[in-house]
Amino acid sequence: MRPGIHPETRLVVFRDRAAGVSFLTRSTAAPTATVTWEDGATHPVVDVEISSASHPFYTGARRVVDTAGRVERFNRRYGTAERSGT
Repeated sequence: MRPGIHPETRLVVFRDRAAGVSFLTRSTAAPTATVTWEDGATHPVVDVEISSASHPFYTGARRVVDTAGRVERFNRRYGTAERSGT
């Protein structure tokens, strides 16, 4: 590897707020917030909304999407189209 062209990697904690799970891994991210890890060391922390612990593909859980509410809101906003000629 050529010196001086690669980003610096460091230990960073990625914290999944939805699942309440944290991962310690190496990353080039440089967040300003810190957290004390299980071993007592302080590491930078990145809060994420979805990780492998909360993603439906990996957990097998399905989320209910309120499609009926979306359709009703669309119809209220734009009205229902009247079809003619059929």
